[in-house]
Amino acid sequence: MWFWQHIKPMVQIFNKTKQVLAAAAAVALCGLVSGCTNITGSRSLSQVRIINASPDAPGMDVYEGSDVIAYNLGFGTVTSYVPIMPGTKTVSMDTAGTRQQLVSATALFGTSRQYTVLVSNVAADIQEQILTDQSSAAPTGEIAVRFIDEATQIGGVDIYMVPSGSRLADANPVLTDVTFPTIGGYLDVPTGSYSIVVTATGTSTALYTGNTVSYAAGAARTFVLLDQQILNKPAVNVITADDYDSPTVAQSSAQ
Repeated sequence: MWFWQHIKPMVQIFNKTKQVLAAAAAVALCGLVSGCTNITGSRSLSQVRIINASPDAPGMDVYEGSDVIAYNLGFGTVTSYVPIMPGTKTVSMDTAGTRQQLVSATALFGTSRQYTVLVSNVAADIQEQILTDQSSAAPTGEIAVRFIDEATQIGGVDIYMVPSGSRLADANPVLTDVTFPTIGGYLDVPTGSYSIVVTATGTSTALYTGNTVSYAAGAARTFVLLDQQILNKPAVNVITADDYDSPTVAQSSAQ
């Protein structure tokens, strides 16, 4: 029991509403019937994922209307994208194992679009926002990155993407004096390998230094700054959400 609750939170992305199942069946049928138009598989649906950035909220069950998207969603968790029918939808967060609603948000989900439901702030002032994600490739030779600051305790920070083989002292910040709560737009940077470094504003004091990661051309990523729960130092953690990869990259990763 301890394993599932604390090491591997049970995030079951199994929910398929009757409407989604009907759409999938229609897609399958379309492949058998000539003259079928206007159905392009999952691209006719919306895609939604959940990010839990609330450091002290309890585990949450996530509902779209009365249908479950995820169970017992823990802090720092990023779910996979789940298909839902387009339209105006309400996504709510309930205390895990109950129907006690903590917070909810309503938005219009468009066809062939991707969205993030972001749960943030401390439990006493918990908030939910629905963000539109980049679902297409960055310009040729570049990657698209978005930074979201949900770290409630660290104050202003500068954010760097330090190229592989380079030093922090030689890099320029991609964003400066970022404070909680900030939801940035997408920035295009050259394709390459980078380490994310977060420093106190105007200093070289690193609050977080990530591993060097290689990003394929066209990729889109969201980076979320979070409070650090377990250790006093560093005071901030960063998690990565994969927004977009080219079909060839996605296929290679799946093999």
